Amino acid sequence: MAELLVVGFDNLTDADRVLTELTRMQKEYLIDLEDAVVAIRSQDGAVRIKQSVNLVSLGAASGGLSGALWGGLIGLLFLNPLAGFAIGGAVGAGSGALSGNMIDYGINDDFIKSLGDTLKPETSALFLLIRKSQPEKVLAELKEFKGHVIRSSLSPEQEAKLQAALSRAHPPSASEGVEAAGTMAAHPA
Repeated sequence: MAELLVVGFDNLTDADRVLTELTRMQKEYLIDLEDAVVAIRSQDGAVRIKQSVNLVSLGAASGGLSGALWGGLIGLLFLNPLAGFAIGGAVGAGSGALSGNMIDYGINDDFIKSLGDTLKPETSALFLLIRKSQPEKVLAELKEFKGHVIRSSLSPEQEAKLQAALSRAHPPSASEGVEAAGTMAAHPA
């Protein structure tokens, strides 16, 4: 069963940056995402939603392929398989793109929009539908990002651990970078 997690960030870019990191971790099999969406609320209050799965192009590709196959088979019946292949491919791609545009995959779009409307201006949120993960390793990789849990289907104990990790996180300041460089110079490896 997938877990829903919505994490809010106090700026416009962190949700995108975390999604980029999660995508990298997915390639390393540390997390398995079913769906991920970024919601950004601009200064004027408009909410922009970025889906991680482009269903229109996915629908067009699969529809075009199946349409070409069926068109070719029907074209064989009428002794013109090339015309059937071309016409079937075009019709399949069009209908696949249309169905991809109308489908709501993963996290419900109305839920995303309603929660996005509650965000403060100049903030962002990351909506995740997680199939499975290695929580300790994922949190260790995301320790530089500070956020807060808005909604989750995690157990209270898991949610508390996540919130604690997100609260402790902070990006390194310029002075910490200078201190770290001084420490490295003083103690070469």
